[in-house]
Amino acid sequence: MSSALVHRVTVRGRFHQLTDEARRYLVRAQPDHDIFKSGYTVEGTFTYDDRIAFFNLRYEVRGAADDEAAGAAGLREAEMFLRTMGFGFQKLSVDVVNATALWDDVERRQAT
Repeated sequence: MSSALVHRVTVRGRFHQLTDEARRYLVRAQPDHDIFKSGYTVEGTFTYDDRIAFFNLRYEVRGAADDEAAGAAGLREAEMFLRTMGFGFQKLSVDVVNATALWDDVERRQAT
């Protein structure tokens, strides 16, 4: 079994009361934030829909004690990113997958 846990955290939400400046930025940057270019990274990836209504941020969180701690870390990162960028948001939800457990299960099944 792996010693360091790796979690994949997805934070989803809805844009809320975007300024005109923020909306213009999102329209211009949209090609760089396509869902097909996203992945789980330590820095996080940010994608959003064409209507600029909904978004998601994906993080790879390493070393968190458990799913709850990983989710809290991902949520903190997402909120900090959104505030730093000046994007209003609401209705955040967090999904966490313990990737280490998945990988360990695959390794265990391959060994049998």
